[in-house]
Amino acid sequence: MEIRRSSDGRNPVLPPDIRIPDGEAHVFHDKLYVYGSYDVGAKEYCSEEYHVASTSDMRTWEVGEKSLDGKDIPWPDDRKRKKYYVVDMGLKDPTPVYREILKGMHIPLGLMPKGIRPQNIDFGAFVPNKHLLFAPDCCEKNGRYYLYFCMSDYTEGIAVSDRPEGPFRDPVRLPCGGIDPAVFVDDDGAVYYYWGQFRANGVRLNDDMISFDESSVVERIVTEEEHGFHEGSSMRKRNGIYYYVYPCVFRKGRPTCLAYATSKSPLGPFQYRGIIIDNAKCDPESWNIHGSIEEFHGQWYVFYHRCSGNCRANRRLCVEKIFFNNDGTIDEVKMTSQGAGDPFAIGEAIEGWRACEVEGGAYIDGTDLIMKKGSRAVIRYCDFEHTPVRMEADVEGEGMLSVQANGKPLGDAEQGLCEIVLTSSGDLRVHSLRFLPKE
Repeated sequence: MEIRRSSDGRNPVLPPDIRIPDGEAHVFHDKLYVYGSYDVGAKEYCSEEYHVASTSDMRTWEVGEKSLDGKDIPWPDDRKRKKYYVVDMGLKDPTPVYREILKGMHIPLGLMPKGIRPQNIDFGAFVPNKHLLFAPDCCEKNGRYYLYFCMSDYTEGIAVSDRPEGPFRDPVRLPCGGIDPAVFVDDDGAVYYYWGQFRANGVRLNDDMISFDESSVVERIVTEEEHGFHEGSSMRKRNGIYYYVYPCVFRKGRPTCLAYATSKSPLGPFQYRGIIIDNAKCDPESWNIHGSIEEFHGQWYVFYHRCSGNCRANRRLCVEKIFFNNDGTIDEVKMTSQGAGDPFAIGEAIEGWRACEVEGGAYIDGTDLIMKKGSRAVIRYCDFEHTPVRMEADVEGEGMLSVQANGKPLGDAEQGLCEIVLTSSGDLRVHSLRFLPKE
């Protein structure tokens, strides 16, 4: 893939055919990089490749060429490879959320008799493609960049580059099993590693960045039972407080919320503190969220994804500003169309795929907004510099669009920032719309 660019900072931040979910954002040398999975199929999670997105100003984004190829990882096809402990995920008594995941992986629950331990299961035997690359993370140490990754067979590894965007080479397997690694470099140079699903582990890495200081292992550092933890560990530090960010199941029984827990130590104990953002209304099939928080040029942001296409995949990178309170807590924010860019101005075209919330069967299809009778979609925000305004829309289908601005009919809209709610009376494909001064 050639290098691709986008330029306005609005959500989703990358071109519509580039789908990077599970975003881990890091700042290296005054540039922000996002490491994530790469969705390419219409209905499937992830792929055999990674691409790194980057920006210098939160407006202009660049997506690089392939940074790692799953087919270059040697161990998934080695059936004699060592099996590592995959974290105590509760195989003997799976939670309702976990039971659904196991069914989706086609792992028969009959394989889970009393006393079985995860390292006795070859997860690769249950996945059709063992070379899929799941969510990664990256850190820098002594001028080198270490990409930590996991694969669809629940193995984890590390690859290295001299550049933050890669390509990453010389993959080495890590002494653990599971998914969704996170890596964190503390102020004193110590490096910590986190991994797992439903119940996560944490450990300090040795200086080789590969082996574990086994005396420091903390099992169940966060759990579904206590923290609503699902997967997707991410660690940050601010003002002496460690923030463990992760997808949470507390609100809806599925991991659509990005939550956080805090501690005075990188290895806990961690206390659940709340939710940062919820993507449940990004698509009728919304199932998961995964992301991170990062400070860039004095502003903190949350990086997350939204699925699209009326399915759980096709996940697109999105960004919102976040704000901390004096006590270190984080205010929950809404999904927006604006993202880190400007609100949409009078006369500016708003593509259908910029809708940030959908309900009643509406969904995003490519660059269009698909609406059904009675469905609704939200665009957040538009800047009405002057009123009254009218709307023009480029649509296909039969039906009408009704419009409200901040809960009022469009004709009664006031000047300033407006949340736009569209409601359809029929089946419509919305290509774009714009607001214009009323004649």
